Amino acid sequence: MTVEIPAQLEGGDVGSPTAQALRDALKGRQRRIVTGWLFTGPAVVASVAYMDPGNFATNIQAGAKFGYSLLWVVLAANLIAMLFQGLSAKLGIVTDKNLAELSRDHFPKLIAFAMWVASEIAAMATDVAEFLGGAIGLSLLLGISLFSGMVITAVITYGLLMFGGSGFRKIELMIGVFVAVIGACYLLELFIVPIDWKEAGKILATQIAASIVDVIKASVCVACFESPGTPSIADKEALFIAVGIVGATVMPHAVYLHSALTQSRAPVQSEDDRRMVLKYSNREVFVALGVAGLVNMAMVMMAAGAFNTGHPEVAEIETAYHTLTPLLGGAAAMVFLVSLIASGISSSVVGTMGGQIIMQGFFRRRIPIWVRRLVTMFPTFVVVGLGMGTTKALVMSQVILSLTLPVPMVALIVLTGKKEVMGIFVNNLLTRIAAITGAGIVFLLNAVLLYKTIFGT
Repeated sequence: MTVEIPAQLEGGDVGSPTAQALRDALKGRQRRIVTGWLFTGPAVVASVAYMDPGNFATNIQAGAKFGYSLLWVVLAANLIAMLFQGLSAKLGIVTDKNLAELSRDHFPKLIAFAMWVASEIAAMATDVAEFLGGAIGLSLLLGISLFSGMVITAVITYGLLMFGGSGFRKIELMIGVFVAVIGACYLLELFIVPIDWKEAGKILATQIAASIVDVIKASVCVACFESPGTPSIADKEALFIAVGIVGATVMPHAVYLHSALTQSRAPVQSEDDRRMVLKYSNREVFVALGVAGLVNMAMVMMAAGAFNTGHPEVAEIETAYHTLTPLLGGAAAMVFLVSLIASGISSSVVGTMGGQIIMQGFFRRRIPIWVRRLVTMFPTFVVVGLGMGTTKALVMSQVILSLTLPVPMVALIVLTGKKEVMGIFVNNLLTRIAAITGAGIVFLLNAVLLYKTIFGT
């Protein structure tokens, strides 16, 4: 049986009842609370990418080894994510096309091909984190081998994609449930784990100020950037984790996917309709990505509170799970495990959808979902077969994502800044400056990491 991504991802609607309700909402026939609910969905789906197992891996290492000192990186990455997910949603709403399609249409063929290659690499790196995370969680919960956990994760993911095949609203609601589970789990963890809130707030404020100084120094001269001695990034290892956090937070496939989720989702008939859809989209992005950011900060604080003082060596997800039980009891460990499984399964579904959009957008080709799953799962089986540490593989995949992230970021900045593409909705000067600054921070972190890796400083 071949299951395709629902028509919504190619400009179709979310199903007849929802489409009709959206028409009524645009005409003012729905109550405000109902209208807000109807327009909720795309950003919630995209937000799962910001709470995937890659985030678990980088945040556990950040909190366990460096305490609260890298919270500023999580905050900065989340603000950048909000901006670019908002731009992606805007692109789909205004043009009725997604980022991959517009990149194919507006950039030279060679550049578009290079973008596709980089984006496919990102999609595979994404799936390593998502697929492997779900498998780790299931193997720990059920006491089975990692390979068996991978097989079960694959079957569940495919089943959920089949479930959503008859209407995309089902997937939106299903993903919303997973997001609620992840958020609830980490809310509980904050009550279980002893967290020094005062210290966390003090360090975060200090790090924000210090990071501004570092950015100014590094923008003048990459070679002059010396983290030791400054409070924002302690050493090369901290820098590696910081780049991983950015890669785990601002996800290339989520940027592509969000524009597809919003293209032709609401049956707009005028510019006023588009303005209304954009208004609700921006609100949803702020709330959904805000929740994702809080969950990520909670992950770091949980790891800092549980491991930094007595167990800073904790770096593996499996070790974190086994260490939580004697430290804080079985409840803390079980809540952690439930959130990991929910994260791995839901983000794997979203990752498959994102990979499909990249392929369809750049090449106008649709491939069966089961083929896509096999292709994106293959690197994960290779990683496990080679015996690479699972958490190390997760963190490395996030660094790869960070290195490929500038591709969709630059494309978004260019396309949303073109009047011939966006018309009256073209980015204003403030939005352009913010987007260029956000992309510049990602470029800068990548450049510094590459410099220190190559020259060993």
